[in-house]
Amino acid sequence: MHKPTLFYIFLVACSFISGCKETSEKKDINPLTDNSAQLVTEMNSPAGTTSALPHLVINKDVALLSWVESPNDSLSTMNYSELIDGEWQEAQNILSGTNWFVNWADYPMISENNGNLWSHILKKSSAGTYSYDIKMNIKPKGEMLWKTDLALHTDETPTEHGFVSIVPYQNHFFVNWLDGRHTEENEEGERGAMTLRGGIVTTTGKLIEEYELDDKTCDCCQTTSAITDNGPVVIYRDRSDGEIRDISIVRQVEGEWTAPKVIHEDDWQIKGCPVNGPKVDVLGNNLVVAWFTAAENKQKVQLVFSSDGGATFIEPVIIVEGKVMGRVDVLWADEETAIVSWMEVNDKVALFKAMAVSADGKTSQKQVITEMADSRKSGFPQMEIMEETLFFAWTEQVGATTQVKTAKMPIKAFSFN
Repeated sequence: MHKPTLFYIFLVACSFISGCKETSEKKDINPLTDNSAQLVTEMNSPAGTTSALPHLVINKDVALLSWVESPNDSLSTMNYSELIDGEWQEAQNILSGTNWFVNWADYPMISENNGNLWSHILKKSSAGTYSYDIKMNIKPKGEMLWKTDLALHTDETPTEHGFVSIVPYQNHFFVNWLDGRHTEENEEGERGAMTLRGGIVTTTGKLIEEYELDDKTCDCCQTTSAITDNGPVVIYRDRSDGEIRDISIVRQVEGEWTAPKVIHEDDWQIKGCPVNGPKVDVLGNNLVVAWFTAAENKQKVQLVFSSDGGATFIEPVIIVEGKVMGRVDVLWADEETAIVSWMEVNDKVALFKAMAVSADGKTSQKQVITEMADSRKSGFPQMEIMEETLFFAWTEQVGATTQVKTAKMPIKAFSFN
């Protein structure tokens, strides 16, 4: 994606997603008086006062939170904390740098598999504003130090690479990303499309398998992935020749990747990336997917279930319509119930909300998790689940200052209508 495209992207995105506005900031927001807010307990945050871009992940009994701190305009530091006995531990540093590409929507991530840690950042690859690489960091089990600056892709083109999703896979990690290697201008002045790529990374940081999963995708929406009983699946915002940008899935079945398939035909035609990707969670071969669309100028969040590993999906449940910012997350609470979260606008304040949805389409009351600034700096809130508790992370903005905040609530707080 070259510079004119990115400019177009944010013009279009801001017309559809009120979260792109930088004009409103969180000012003197009082504690919520809604009864639902009393169910949410704010936790002590391990992040400093210049923090943003949280990523929350729970794998079995390990809960990790990563974030980026930017004490000045040039230095960025990626830190993380582990949740032990219900408390976030003292922050630990992964690495720092002065040549990162730091973006509100394309945030660094952390993952864990049997004590082995993986994380990534985006590092500029040339003097061009929009050329950067995905760099991995690995901390094998039992080792004290991180191995940093490891290459994920090896094309060495001065183009965009990012929007990673990462999940534990067997004894390794399955990782996928948006790859701009074909977008570099050729001698005829032509550029190719953004592609979706995936692969398997060992716990020592070696890419042992790599695949091109889709040769033309939306340029800058988050991707999401999961491991079904059949194998990995990746869900992402696709891009047709007619600029339809609906949500598609690719699946690995018996070692082979399927062709991309739209999970629901919203027919959202938009000449730019809306910067608002889907989220997926899995239980065996049961998938649940949530996403944002503004097809026909109607903003809404939808959720859909699959019981066959993503081969087919039932009709979606409309979660919310109207002044919706999207920025969704979704989790299985149990075999019959999913929890979905999103952001919507109330006057000039954004509300981070969550709701339970049953597999037969019943919905619970909506729960307000917190109020947030209606801006890009609020980023993408995170949600995870451990045992009977939901954990949340988001970026609070007060004036020019941002800080990652965390909270929790019991799943049983949701009740169906």
